[in-house]
Amino acid sequence: MRPSILFPLFADTRSLPGVGPRLEKLISQVAGTRLKDLIFHLPTGVIDRSYRPKLIAAEAGRIVTASVNVLDHLPPRDKRQPFKVRCSDDTATIELVFFHAHQDWLNKSLPVGSQRVISGKVERFNNRLSMPHPDFIAAPGEEMPLHEPVYALTEGLSGKVLSKAIRGALEKVSPLPEWLDPAYQKKMKWPAFHEAIKAAHSPVKEADLAPETPERQRLAYDELLSNQLALMLVRKQMREVNKGRVLKAEGRLKAKALAALHFTLTEAQQQAIAEIEADMASPQRMLRLLQGDVGAGKTVVAFMALLDAVEAGTQGALMAPTEILSRQHMAGLEKLAEASGVKMALLTGREKGAPRAALLKALAEGEIDILIGTHALFSDDVVFKDLGLVVVDEQHRFGVHQRMTLQGKGEHVTDVLVMTATPIPRTLALTAYGDMEVSRLFGRPPGRQPIETRVLPVSRLEDVVEHLRKALAAGTRAYWVCPLVEESEKIDLAAAEDRARELSATLGPKVGLVHGKMKAAERDAAMAKFKAGELQLLVATTVIEVGVDVPEATIMVVEHAERFGLAQLHQLRGRVGRGSGKSSCLLVYAPPLGETAKARLSTLRDTDDGFVIAEEDLKLRGPGELLGTRQSGQLEFRLADISAHGELLACARDDAALILSRDPDLKSDRGVALRVLLYLFGQDEAVKYLRAG
Repeated sequence: MRPSILFPLFADTRSLPGVGPRLEKLISQVAGTRLKDLIFHLPTGVIDRSYRPKLIAAEAGRIVTASVNVLDHLPPRDKRQPFKVRCSDDTATIELVFFHAHQDWLNKSLPVGSQRVISGKVERFNNRLSMPHPDFIAAPGEEMPLHEPVYALTEGLSGKVLSKAIRGALEKVSPLPEWLDPAYQKKMKWPAFHEAIKAAHSPVKEADLAPETPERQRLAYDELLSNQLALMLVRKQMREVNKGRVLKAEGRLKAKALAALHFTLTEAQQQAIAEIEADMASPQRMLRLLQGDVGAGKTVVAFMALLDAVEAGTQGALMAPTEILSRQHMAGLEKLAEASGVKMALLTGREKGAPRAALLKALAEGEIDILIGTHALFSDDVVFKDLGLVVVDEQHRFGVHQRMTLQGKGEHVTDVLVMTATPIPRTLALTAYGDMEVSRLFGRPPGRQPIETRVLPVSRLEDVVEHLRKALAAGTRAYWVCPLVEESEKIDLAAAEDRARELSATLGPKVGLVHGKMKAAERDAAMAKFKAGELQLLVATTVIEVGVDVPEATIMVVEHAERFGLAQLHQLRGRVGRGSGKSSCLLVYAPPLGETAKARLSTLRDTDDGFVIAEEDLKLRGPGELLGTRQSGQLEFRLADISAHGELLACARDDAALILSRDPDLKSDRGVALRVLLYLFGQDEAVKYLRAG
């Protein structure tokens, strides 16, 4: 049962005076449907109406509040012209300008001969003052706010109407039981929740909107603490309900595979393997994220886990988001599978008819130890005899429901290992994957080459082509990435098909093309020719972003690099530097560059550390899209700014762990207050678990 103290805040916005069905719908588009949603819709700006000069001294472009006398009305000669009302104080005259205004309303609001207080932005032209559409018109003595919060709006919803609704919601906020640790709250000099939320909606200056203010820090911490508590409680519930099973191996298969490797595992890889082994050997179900930079060797680590699952008497599945990547995994792991004596198979949408039926029969009878595939693994007719471990590659490209479908194919609860080649800042990993343990692979395996990165304007495109001509003549292989497949009339960007034709005419017949609109067979054929050296230059879209491994390729050209995200550019660059040859990445941009684009390209030029790049990406564009699809579990915080409140998140995680270690069911006085916190921030799954307990 929801604590009664929160009942008023869970009321619908329709309960507010003046909010009908139409307004309720508009408010829901920017905030939500309940009063608590309105109080969490914080201001994004502030209007200061305290500047009250005489009209003669009013500065153009500023918000001016002035007491004036209404002199006369100047109706327009035709409807295309504005209606003007002349006013003055004892120093100058100003024209109030109204477009499409109703004269009756103007007569009532600004009667000639009356005194009024007006407020709005002043403009000055030919030494004449004007104020287009004043924000406020009031009679002397009427209330006019000196400082007005500005909120994000939607079409049809005015700032005045939304502000009134938010003020109504704030009146329902009463003192709540304190859920913060008193010593920590005192140390941080944070106000109580109800004081903080009201102060956050009452900014006086721009500095009051900063995430570092005590009020906003307090509210951010509340949201982060509720998030971390919920993640830990849900993980606890999952492990209680979905008991795992022991998958313990002596390492015989793994030893055979390691002996067949042409390199030695790094210390980070060995550590990750040990962590995964321990998880699989425990009676608790494994939920682990394997995170590493481009070329950090995640696939080898995951394959060792799959071998342990097979040795323990079960089957394993490796799911990749694209057919190219799944086939790449199959090709790269075949020799290790043969060396270790396990049967591995590939299942994609291309396998049909009798071959597919035979493969599925072998899988159901346990003759296939490891199955690699794409979304085809979700099909109802894909049945394992005993699935023990699911490995999900490029986790951010799959939805939670897809992952759950695959792990549900096991008769028993399966262990889950998810991988991502997009390095994630620790702060984001804690929120998006907070229900998982995390293994991080730093550095690159032996043999991976550093990549020289250069940033060039499009005016030097001919130099780039000439550089390629010489490199191809020497036997080099290279990629040329374009952002579009076909020419767009609206966006002047190079299209892959047109660029491939131009480069073929200039550089000869060894230029190939790969993009997402091609049939899979055509795309695979082009990739095979490139890998075999029959093609030397591969023009492509971002279809080659992941899963393409051609060690002989040493040059990456990215055209219109300013149009790509930082993480995407880093992934593209990772397609080279995979062999023994010196590699380079040429980022070609079209000036002028905006500040964000300039910062992205500079960051990529200056470092090849994916974790450093991810942190910079977080600063440049925030957390919203860094992890890809919303289905991945990425939370969109309303009060917390991960790029500004990263340290608070770490503190909230530690606090949540300490709280639950002392009071796992939240039954102490502070625990009851924390239940209120969970209710307030909508952590329903955690609340249901506590209620059931």
